[in-house]
Amino acid sequence: MRALVLGARGAVGAVAAGALRAAGHHVTGAGRRPGPGVDVRLDLRAPDGLARVREAAAEHDVVLHASAVEDPALARAVGRTPLVDASATGRYLDALAAAVAPGGTLVLGAGLVPGLSTVLVASLDARPGDEIDVAVLLGTGETHGDAAVAWTAGLAGAALHDPPEGGTVMNLRSARVLPTRSGARRLLRADFPDHVLVGRARGVTVRSYLAAGGAATTAALALVGRFPALRALVARVPHVGDDRWEVGAVNRRTGERVAAHGRGQSAATGLLAARAVEAAAAARGRGVVTSADLLTLDDVARVPGVRLG
Repeated sequence: MRALVLGARGAVGAVAAGALRAAGHHVTGAGRRPGPGVDVRLDLRAPDGLARVREAAAEHDVVLHASAVEDPALARAVGRTPLVDASATGRYLDALAAAVAPGGTLVLGAGLVPGLSTVLVASLDARPGDEIDVAVLLGTGETHGDAAVAWTAGLAGAALHDPPEGGTVMNLRSARVLPTRSGARRLLRADFPDHVLVGRARGVTVRSYLAAGGAATTAALALVGRFPALRALVARVPHVGDDRWEVGAVNRRTGERVAAHGRGQSAATGLLAARAVEAAAAARGRGVVTSADLLTLDDVARVPGVRLG
């Protein structure tokens, strides 16, 4: 398999490219600046950026988009070459789906959240009208990539994209107590896009919630949600604690819960994205799909560092 990785210098792209190479695949790493793992200089924001993607995609079996540039035109630029997008921005993923080329394959959400979370939600025994809560717990002991930090900071003062209950729902301003491996935790509503990716299609209401580090750090994040001018503080959070992560999904009606955990959010995201790339290469012509359409719980359990339960 020949894979083109956009954003190959980033925290997620570098891990994904390394995993694909280790599996024996040919990888072309593309990045805006030279560096380890970058085979081709390619700036998606440049006037000729998409044209260069079009040329490169034609020579590969699949494209992984792991850069911070969110341009829906990318879906058409890759043509019929399957595109796997690791973004967690629901509005962008919606626009990307609308722009997919005829006969193309687009995998929305490849990584930890969405991606693994999407598979977890889809694995629940749910019926139309059910309400599913997704709990995302991220340790603060890890140094995250610039894109991940910017995404989290961008939640402050922003409304959720197309919330399932309608109306306007602000990020980080409402909370819910959910079960976790360490007991009940208070988490904040956050705009992870599984309500867009899997909730709509299945007729279920999916709400996602975030906790960062311990209770004190999560309380500070809630303060940033109330006072968005403080969002710059997100990048200054000291890397104390550990790098454990946990993602769980629970059906409110039945109480059924499925979860996964591990260490190292960026590494897990990259490894899961690599697995989605392999699955996408064998799914040409499928149209718009999610990780839940290509991977099962057994598949994600075989990803190094991902543990179910």
